Amino acid sequence: MKFSINRNVFIKTLNDVQRAISAKTTIPILTGLKLVLSQEGLTLTGSDADISIEATLASNDEKNQLVVEEAGAIVLPARFFSEIVKKLPEDQMTIAVGDNFQTTIRSGKSEFTINGLDANSYPHLPEIAGQNPFSISTDVLKQLIHQTVIAVSNQESRPILTGVHLVLKDGEMLAVATDSHRLAQRKLTVSVPSDGNYDVIIPGKSLIELSRTLADEVETVEIRIAENQVLFKAGNLAFYSRLLEGNYPDTARLIPTSSSTQIEFDAPVLLAAIERASLLSHESRNNVVRLTLNTTENTAIIYGNSPDVGNVEEALQFENLTGEDLEISFNPDYMKDALRSFGQTTIVINFTAALRPFTLVPSEDQEHYIQLITPVRTF
Repeated sequence: MKFSINRNVFIKTLNDVQRAISAKTTIPILTGLKLVLSQEGLTLTGSDADISIEATLASNDEKNQLVVEEAGAIVLPARFFSEIVKKLPEDQMTIAVGDNFQTTIRSGKSEFTINGLDANSYPHLPEIAGQNPFSISTDVLKQLIHQTVIAVSNQESRPILTGVHLVLKDGEMLAVATDSHRLAQRKLTVSVPSDGNYDVIIPGKSLIELSRTLADEVETVEIRIAENQVLFKAGNLAFYSRLLEGNYPDTARLIPTSSSTQIEFDAPVLLAAIERASLLSHESRNNVVRLTLNTTENTAIIYGNSPDVGNVEEALQFENLTGEDLEISFNPDYMKDALRSFGQTTIVINFTAALRPFTLVPSEDQEHYIQLITPVRTF
């Protein structure tokens, strides 16, 4: 195996693929990067058994400056190889594999030799023919991930809650995540073949890595779902993730259908106020802020308190307030995550009672996106 390639293009692709490679793995060869060279191009593969990323640099793409001298395959130690490539002196580099998988990396006057492994020992990626593939805009997919993964659980005690529940039915996609303290739900209309109905749970960690990997210049992502795997194809990149097994809880019943108090905020303004209030609440063991709504006097006041440091009180700016008076306490970090997911927009917060979950929805489109937060009992 021997080829030369533009180093900067190679590094960009290497960075994408390396996201799937973990130093902590029970399968030693997965700490390596797999390279497969053919006359058509160079394919890089990284995997940690849960996530696999494969990217191809085509030989007919001029910007790659890929010159194929001898086809072949090798697995190289990812961490050392990556550090070497990033520190090479010239824009062009040559990689050649000799006897016993010894691999020489040259650039300018610099030359490294490292020990590789037989590529035939590397696990094969799953074949996902996938019935009824469908496509979604890259921007929309990244937004959907951003708006839902904030609510996935980090606790492995309930593995099913570490994923995002994705349901496709009759051209509508519903994405839901919850850690039992909060919930995020997003609905989308997608073009799916008539019999393309799915009900799967994708690990939140996989979706976070996918979002980081998707390049802005790629406009659409093709999604293929198989029995225990999902494949996202974006340009020259293929991103595989295992699916979580089990039944996701019925979250529809958690979302209140009515409210007794309603208030409308500009999301960035409320976010800034909660960030100020949480400066002190973070110093307290329970990390709680309190919101008091007085519909008679038309006031909304937020309080943060730490017995060791002091307290903060701030009258909030809001658009309008209706319903009953209310005093409610909540985790400010959950609220900040929720508010950041809305971006620059106005939101409506619906309350039913001091100890009942409350919801946040965008004031312009209340049907398609909802955040739910469970309050904290403070007495």
